[in-house]
Amino acid sequence: MLDVSTILAGPLCCQILGDYGADVIKVEHPQYGDGMRGHGAAKDGVGVWWKEISRNKRTIGLNIGDERGAEILVALAAEADVLVENFRPGTLERWGVGPEVLHEANPGLVLVRISGFGQDGPYASRPGFGTLAEAMSGFAHLTGQADGPPTLPAFGLADSICAIAASSATMMALYHRDARGGAGQVIDLSILEPIMTAVGPGPIAYDQLGIVGQRHGNRSTNNAPRNTYRTADDRWVAVSTSAQSIAERVMRLVGHPEVIDEEWFASGRQRAEHADELDEMVGDWIAQRTRDEVIEAFAEAGAALGPVYDAADIVADPHVRATEMLTRVDDDDLGQMVQHNVMWRMSATPGAIRFTGRNLGADTHDVLVGDLGMDPTRVDALRDAGIIA
Repeated sequence: MLDVSTILAGPLCCQILGDYGADVIKVEHPQYGDGMRGHGAAKDGVGVWWKEISRNKRTIGLNIGDERGAEILVALAAEADVLVENFRPGTLERWGVGPEVLHEANPGLVLVRISGFGQDGPYASRPGFGTLAEAMSGFAHLTGQADGPPTLPAFGLADSICAIAASSATMMALYHRDARGGAGQVIDLSILEPIMTAVGPGPIAYDQLGIVGQRHGNRSTNNAPRNTYRTADDRWVAVSTSAQSIAERVMRLVGHPEVIDEEWFASGRQRAEHADELDEMVGDWIAQRTRDEVIEAFAEAGAALGPVYDAADIVADPHVRATEMLTRVDDDDLGQMVQHNVMWRMSATPGAIRFTGRNLGADTHDVLVGDLGMDPTRVDALRDAGIIA
């Protein structure tokens, strides 16, 4: 699998597949490397995010914008099952390594093309980033307080959703090829579409009912009480009552069983119309107790509540620890570090973190000489010319 992509959806897609056994070769510019190396926090000049998102990937420096580098990419693609790229549409074609060239070299290749808006259409040539998708998908419009501005997430939400979708699409294409006797194909995936799907049925509601959803802060139009509430020790908790039985348990717990008999309490949508009243009841009860007391009481009552965590809370959480959602791994540069574990548990093919993100060009010689069988003297000449690193 060739990872010829950068920030963020493509690399995360390849990380997920690499976690479950794919032999991923990360292709970076020999002078500049992948922009992900400089994203986020760094320790001793080493980006810590890079160590996770590029784990399980062998790394080569290759300038595919040069015809000599493009020739090597085609040779690598001829031996690969999957190539993931996220250049602006038309870039691979301009470099002479478009789908036709790659499929001529390898008819079975699955070419995953991730871009802001897809490979065609009025916006195809525009620069596309997750922030734009978060705005254009309806997410920002629905996020934030009712009297506040549209709100963007503080992390790569659209890219991450796209990455998970891309990993799924890749496996569908490989299944078509390997189990159904099909050929390779091109996957055209925009960053916009997966998050638009995740935002939900807004377009359907508008089409059928003329409804345009609005911001409601942490409330929901589908049920109440549903909000974040401050505890006596100045912490925060989140309450959800998506199920009717849970809503009833919450109101009994906070000392207001009488509202359960109200006619409007019988459905989530009607409860949402009384959110002010329900929030006051729940919020007053929670405000008189510490976070630990609230968590214990909700657990005993079988009501749904979760503490609002920061990163330190996540690392310390006993369930996160017991289920190994986070795991400690060894890194050559930074020693032991915590990383997110593989994303899902599989009984027969559990996945593993075999090694962390490598230094630029760490595997170039092994890949080009060992995998492709190139003459070592040619490899040295290409390195001297700045085509590889």
